[in-house]
Amino acid sequence: MTIKIGNAPCSWGIEFASDPAYPTWQSVLDQCAAAGYKGIELGPIGFMPEDPNILGPALAERDLELIGGVIFQPFHDAAKWDQVMDASIRTCRSLSAQGAKHLVLIDSISPRRAPTAGRADEAEQMDNAEWTAFRDRIARIAQMGTNEYGLTVGMHAHAGGFVDFEPELDRILNEIDDSILKICFDTGHHSYAGFDPVAFMRRNASRISYMHFKDIDPVVKADVVANRTDFYKACGQGIFCNLGEGDVDFPAVRQVLVDAGFEGWCTVEQDCDPALPGTPLEDATSNRTYLESIGF
Repeated sequence: MTIKIGNAPCSWGIEFASDPAYPTWQSVLDQCAAAGYKGIELGPIGFMPEDPNILGPALAERDLELIGGVIFQPFHDAAKWDQVMDASIRTCRSLSAQGAKHLVLIDSISPRRAPTAGRADEAEQMDNAEWTAFRDRIARIAQMGTNEYGLTVGMHAHAGGFVDFEPELDRILNEIDDSILKICFDTGHHSYAGFDPVAFMRRNASRISYMHFKDIDPVVKADVVANRTDFYKACGQGIFCNLGEGDVDFPAVRQVLVDAGFEGWCTVEQDCDPALPGTPLEDATSNRTYLESIGF
């Protein structure tokens, strides 16, 4: 079994293509390498250079591999399909140019669902027609990524989107063939949603192609759920704590992966607010040290 540990731009607070407060993409690569990682995700399309002749040498200079990329887009909104498709094609091209493997699909945060993140019993559900169209849009991008670009495509549940809670993730996986759609499993979002990440992994280990490692501060989680705090404010409160300091049982996560013979990348994604105490580099280093301490 060979498991490799990577990191992602969201651990440096990068959520969108650009923001004056963001560190440069070069700085993110520098710090990722300095913290001991050998791979990094692309981040939101437009943050890293899309010219492979710029990004490729920059990765090589730092002994970093491009792992994959995330399409964090409003799959729930039919009116924004052109936006979703543009981001998807550009992401696929960027990944393919660097030999990256993993394409991750996330339905982005919706005003209809953001207020009920962490509360499955209160969350608004799509009607059957809306769900069918939503599912078909996800399947279209999964098929494109798999068949046209040779990528391994994984569905990722995310707080505040329409694939947030375990039954929704189960439903999308049941309705889209596993030949084009695997699971990118995020330990933290599963806990945020109120479900047991280790139990889900045990049931679905054979379909998990890629892992995102997050941990959840249980005190902050209880507060943001009770107060209906939106996702980005919850990040500002530190809901995603350093690995090993929250409620995710990472030794058990590792054991499930070992038992399943998992091989490939597990990527730290500690969505953060850079204004919080400490620095992303310190957190990235701490997370790498912790993972080494439990055998990763």
